[in-house]
Amino acid sequence: MPWSRIISGLVAIVVALVMIMFGGWYFTLGFGVIVFLGQLEIFGLVHAKGILPATKTTLVVSQLILITAHLSPSLADALLPLGGTIICFYLLFQPQVATIADVAASILGLFYGGYLPSFWIRLRDLGDNGSATLPLGGYWPESWPLTLEQVPYGLAVTLLAFACIWAADIGAYATGKVIGRTPLSNISPKKTVEGAAFGMVGSTAVALLGSHWLNWPLWPLSGGALGLMIGISSLLGDLTESLMKRDAGVKDSGALIPGHGGILDRTDSYVFTGALVFYFVTLLLPILW
Repeated sequence: MPWSRIISGLVAIVVALVMIMFGGWYFTLGFGVIVFLGQLEIFGLVHAKGILPATKTTLVVSQLILITAHLSPSLADALLPLGGTIICFYLLFQPQVATIADVAASILGLFYGGYLPSFWIRLRDLGDNGSATLPLGGYWPESWPLTLEQVPYGLAVTLLAFACIWAADIGAYATGKVIGRTPLSNISPKKTVEGAAFGMVGSTAVALLGSHWLNWPLWPLSGGALGLMIGISSLLGDLTESLMKRDAGVKDSGALIPGHGGILDRTDSYVFTGALVFYFVTLLLPILW
């Protein structure tokens, strides 16, 4: 593995850990920057196909969704259809008549690039009431070592979800390189069935440890389900981005991160996962209590 890939990967992990630990507006604004850069890459792929989406309007609406997700999550859900309406209204009154592809690409950018990532903000905010120790709603432990009682629930679950994704990515990459023989999909020829299987094993193992630490009810069942779900969703996120790159005829979505490509190349595994984990812990897990 090139040193540039290792170093940039470590830097990305450190930045992610700091954002997650701080939470509050630090996490929201930092995530807003990542989403903004990722959406620019999405629209870059779209432009390569000759499609003209409502780029600026979608970027603005997406940032509003992220901010609202921190202030009032239920209102963020209402902004999705409102934002789609605004985007269509904008495209209808352009000098050049918009196409179905223009509208579809704009809505894709809004939903895939803005709305789905907003669930990470909602997830990190769970149980944050009264836990702020820094300005702007930020959190930093007042004493070390940490105990479970000191950790806001949203912080613990977000760290667990990220750790599962990292385990899935590392397990799939390492195993695919060493013993991968069976192609997984024509969309991404380098991915193998063996790598995908071990990625899910890694994600599930981390989720089992985390669910036990968090004292979840029926932790072998709930942890195993969470790990398998994250392993599958991170793989699907990776393949979805590979599909877009393949259709656009490019190898990487960008060149911002040395050794990794663009923001999308580094964050594709997270797109679907945030919403699934949020609803897992807020809707499904309470049923087991």
